Order: sequence, then C-alpha cells, then structure tokens
Amino acid sequence: MSKSASFFMPVVSLFGANVLSELPDRVNSLGAGKPLIVTDKGMTELGYTKRVTDLLEVAGIDFAVFDETVPNPTDDNVKQGSRAYKDNQCDMLISLGGGSAHDCCKGVGLLVSNGGVISDYEGVDMSKKPLPPYIAINTTAGTASELTRFTIITNTSNHVKMAIVDWRVTPDLAINDPLLMINMPPALTAATGMDALTHAVEAYVSTDANPVTDACALQAMRLISRYLRVAVARGDDLEARDRMAYAQYLAGMAFNNAGLGHVHAMSHQLGGMYDLPHGVCNALLLPHVCEANLMAAQERYADIAEALGENTYGLAVREAAAMAVVAIRCLSADVGIPSNLGDLGVKDEDIETMVKHAQQDVCAATNPRRLNDKEVAAIFRAAM
Repeated sequence: MSKSASFFMPVVSLFGANVLSELPDRVNSLGAGKPLIVTDKGMTELGYTKRVTDLLEVAGIDFAVFDETVPNPTDDNVKQGSRAYKDNQCDMLISLGGGSAHDCCKGVGLLVSNGGVISDYEGVDMSKKPLPPYIAINTTAGTASELTRFTIITNTSNHVKMAIVDWRVTPDLAINDPLLMINMPPALTAATGMDALTHAVEAYVSTDANPVTDACALQAMRLISRYLRVAVARGDDLEARDRMAYAQYLAGMAFNNAGLGHVHAMSHQLGGMYDLPHGVCNALLLPHVCEANLMAAQERYADIAEALGENTYGLAVREAAAMAVVAIRCLSADVGIPSNLGDLGVKDEDIETMVKHAQQDVCAATNPRRLNDKEVAAIFRAAM
C-alpha cells in the first residue's frame, strides 16, 4: 500500500518579466493596510527596495522598511524585525531578496503572530496561529524560500542553524520576476543555482518522495543542467534567468514536500559555525553525500544522471548512477564553485561538533541511507 502524502505551496505564484508591477493590486487584495518590507542593505543600496516602495507609493499604500537582514539570519535579527513590525504598526509582511530575507521575514511572522522567541519554533509545525498576510518577492534563483514552509535561523548562543519546518510560514503569494535577477553577479548565480540543484537531487532520492515531487525534481534538474552555465556566463540572458527561476521553483516544490537529506543537514552546520554561503556549502558536499548514498538509491541516481544530460544508454544501473556524481562535479566546476571546504576556513577540530548537530537536523530524517557519526565525519573530511 502506498504511503500518504501532502503538498504545500503558496496559494498564488507569479512568473515572468515585469510581474512585480502587480504588487500593489496583490497587496490590496490581501486586505492589508501597512506592510513591513523585510530586506537587506544590499537590496536597498542596489535600488531594489526603491523599486518596490515606488510601486506602493504610487498606489497610495503606506509601508515600513526593515533592511537589517544579514546573511544566514540570526535569532537577534528576527527579534529586531519583529520589533520594527510592531513599532510601525504593520499588518502585513513583504520579503524582498533571496533566502536570507525570506527566512528572516518568516521568523518575524512567527513572532508577531505567536509570541515567544524564534527557538520555540524549531522542529515541525510548532506554531499555533497563522502569520499576517505575506508576499515573498524573490531576487535569486536558488533557495526557493519564497514558496517553502522551511525557515533556517542561526541560534547565536551555540552557532547552530535551527531548521523550522512549519506549513504556516508558507507565503500567500510568491513573485519570481526574472528582471530582478538580471544583475546577480556570477558567483551568486552559481551558488544559488547549485543550491537549487541540491534541492532537486535530495528531494528525488528522499524517503518521502512521491510522483508529484519526482516530476518537479527531474524537470528542475533538466533546466538547471541546460541553463545554469548560461546564466553564470551571461547574466543578462533573460531566457536563462527566466528558466532558472522556474527551475529553482520546481526544485522548491519538490523539497518542500519530499524533504531533503544529509547535504542540507551538514551544510546547515557549516553556515552556523562559519557563516559560509549556503549554496557553496551544498555544492561542495553534494557529490560526496551522493557517493555515500548510491548504494541505497541506484536507480534514482541513474535517473538523475540522465536528467543532467549524461548518456547512460547501455550502462549497468550502478555505472549509470555513478555518472550522476560525475555530472554534478562537472557542473560545479564549470560554474566556478570553490574546490574544497578547507579553502573556506573549515577546521578539522570542529567536525565532531558539526556531526553531532547534523545528525539531529530535521533534514537528515529523509536521507535515503542511514549514516552514522563516523560516516558523516568522513564526508566532511572528504570535502576538505
């Protein structure tokens, strides 16, 4: 008998060039009076925040801006944002940016609706009350946080990334306008693209995968294999930006419902311990975790190899599965991902602590193979 499945995603999602122009109408349709825009200084300095506020001003919509989000947002960051929401008497949330802005905004929503501190919500479905109306405007093609029920917040007391998985933090509306992604620098394009690939791969081999998530994951891989290199090489290629926006969204649909695996469980520790870019950590760990998982999902990895453009015709399943790792390494190298964790300052002396927390991370639960502490430590070291 097949196992039961559930599917989470925003009520409405907008795609395509200039869909951002619909923002005022969408704000009004949600019945809000004053949104708090949660973003970061980079978005403000580059003019993205003004593009949003100009639209709201023309429509006569009052707003407040909190642009203090930091990379790998922290519990303190979320607390500051919730204070800004209350001080400005807001009744709606708009996040603008990539995963950090969206995650911080979700954390703010949890606190203003449910109270307490953000660590109260670590785990699965710990909230009791709905968030305020929430629109997520995405500017990168990778994290898919604009559509997911995942929120990752760093606990400053122990430098551990808390994984909050809660259906209530799913945005009401997601906006993916490729015109907002045109100016992403190549390194960020590469890192976020490899993040999306990791989402798709981990969702496809997840123990909670189902036919719907499988379809999303495989199509995401096909699009990433075809368009990520182009988006990195020619950032103003609108077709590549548009297809990468779809790819990361499809990957998000997949992992939002199938879960992830040990790549993310381990990557969260690197981000919490060293404040490293999430997408880069995923890209460096992905081939090593795949190699460890091959024995548990050979046919699935053979499918991944094919989706990534490898010719697996006539190969035994084990050989075809191994081609998935080859394809991942080639793509990662082509788009300029750093070669190892050691170059990023990761220290062997911290591995034992990171292993402990990775094994407790909610993402590890759906990895296709049960990995013990020694095996997880070996993966960290292999990536060094």
